[in-house]
Amino acid sequence: MTIDAAQKLGRRWIGIDITHLAINLIRHRLLDTYGEEIKETYAVIGEPTSVPDARMLAEQDPYQFQWWALGLVGARPVDQKKGADKGIDGRLYFHDEGPGGKTKQVIFSVKAGKTSVAHVYELCHVVDREQAQMGVLISMHATTQPMRAEAADMGSYESPWGKHAKVQLLTVSELLEGKRIDMPPATGVNVTFKKAPKSRGEGPAQLDLEGGEE
Repeated sequence: MTIDAAQKLGRRWIGIDITHLAINLIRHRLLDTYGEEIKETYAVIGEPTSVPDARMLAEQDPYQFQWWALGLVGARPVDQKKGADKGIDGRLYFHDEGPGGKTKQVIFSVKAGKTSVAHVYELCHVVDREQAQMGVLISMHATTQPMRAEAADMGSYESPWGKHAKVQLLTVSELLEGKRIDMPPATGVNVTFKKAPKSRGEGPAQLDLEGGEE
């Protein structure tokens, strides 16, 4: 990847792409290669930063919205064709059993339009089918009491850090305000991208990663 190569060589770089999928993948490639500190060395320009911006993206292109929303929580988009996701829009992997422990996963479903309890039923089914530890529904619109009740009925997943709701509902508004998934800490255990080795090389002080729409 050109950006990764430029970072390794300590060069200043600007990456430009019109899809949020590509930007998401680049961002997480950098994160996995260089660690959490890399996030402080570049800025992403052109992404939604407010609820109205996100709503506009959701109305114009639900797939771009989906990829952008997954980027908010650090999830990896599924590598499948449109319409063939089997109820899974993204995944996030983690370890909570120490070195050599089993890799575990969080399943993501992203909804750009109106949501209902039926979408929670579907996510619960997918979590069971995939034998995932947790599932998260990210929605543009507010959740309802029946949706929250159905999610609560799924119980919790217990890790060394405590109990975490097995199915969680998050809105874009909440994510933009800083709310995050209740799960075991990602630092040192998140293995979303397994192939890129860690790099201890230092890059430039400030980088720009630009994104936009056509």
